[in-house]
Amino acid sequence: MNFDKEKPLDTFLNILFERYEQQVPAVRMITAALISSGVIDGQKDIVNDHIAFRTLGVPHLGIASFEKIFLHQGYKKMDYYHFEAKKLNAYWYAPPSPEYPRIFMSELIVDDLSEKAQEIIHRYTKLINQDPVDVLDLDNGRDIGEFFHQPLWPLPAIEDYRNLLEESEYAAWVIYNRYYLNHYTISVHDLKAGYNTLEDFNHFVESLGLKLNTSGGIIKVSPDGLLRQSSTVAEMKDAIFIEGETMPIAGSYVEFSERLILPEFKHFPSAEIKQEHRREGFETNNADKIFESTYIKQTKDN
Repeated sequence: MNFDKEKPLDTFLNILFERYEQQVPAVRMITAALISSGVIDGQKDIVNDHIAFRTLGVPHLGIASFEKIFLHQGYKKMDYYHFEAKKLNAYWYAPPSPEYPRIFMSELIVDDLSEKAQEIIHRYTKLINQDPVDVLDLDNGRDIGEFFHQPLWPLPAIEDYRNLLEESEYAAWVIYNRYYLNHYTISVHDLKAGYNTLEDFNHFVESLGLKLNTSGGIIKVSPDGLLRQSSTVAEMKDAIFIEGETMPIAGSYVEFSERLILPEFKHFPSAEIKQEHRREGFETNNADKIFESTYIKQTKDN
């Protein structure tokens, strides 16, 4: 993800990725290994399938607020997804042109949590009395980039974090990380042979010493067999809480996707295959398991 133009979208996507890359060592490790293996010349050669964000469903926040940033840049709201057990809603957004990543945006249904968890979340977010996106200049890419990294609510107390963690690991992740980029996604089918299937790419990633998310199997496959996804397990980082106490918590991770060619285009010569000839959108069950890249069952040995 490296855009050279000076459109607002290019500017804030670059800011987002630069900070994410600094905080998630797996990103640079994978890129460096692809360069040294002669697969790519640099980060700009990696096609970014999508980026994902997590939000809280409370007044003035959540998807209704956050999506304004991307709709203003020409993104189109697409399919809705519901995750009953995790108490989440989500949508994906199609980019204004193919060089930009899809957006996957999820939201915690706070009202479905226990009274205790709701009280904790509302205690941190209650001072937000207007939609913070409404005061942003959505034509100023640098301001938007800074917004993604500004604290909209105070750092949590370690006890509040632990209480949320027991009930909703998603809630705990967001209360600490806020709008930090949850993951970006390498489009493996756009790489050269030997790296362009998930089997090959996962083997390559594991050879670097990185752990893969095993929830639902290492490769998560849609019912039609045309969307295949894997991801690393989130790296642990020492988080500093409001009291000054520290605790290792899950950060962000890297996803890999393989979108297969739709049956009606299988006869096309490979040189003529474009993005629109491949499986589009997302899949609820795949995404449900990818969410768990930050969950304790996956991160405990990382």
